[in-house]
Amino acid sequence: MDWLIWGGAVVSFAGLAGLVWCIARVWRARGQNLSDEELRDIVRKMVPLNLGALMLSVIGLMAVIMGIFLG
Repeated sequence: MDWLIWGGAVVSFAGLAGLVWCIARVWRARGQNLSDEELRDIVRKMVPLNLGALMLSVIGLMAVIMGIFLG
């Protein structure tokens, strides 16, 4: 079950990288002194990507836990 643990770790890391990217993107947008509507538009676009990255991270962690339980 090592492949499940390592595969889950890779998937979880990819999700974590996506979360960090979403945070950095919104942080940069806040620092650009955009109008309120432009900032809302950027945040609105990032929400689905943020949720997808979070789901990917959770699925990876579930795979790691299943690999530990089954191994």
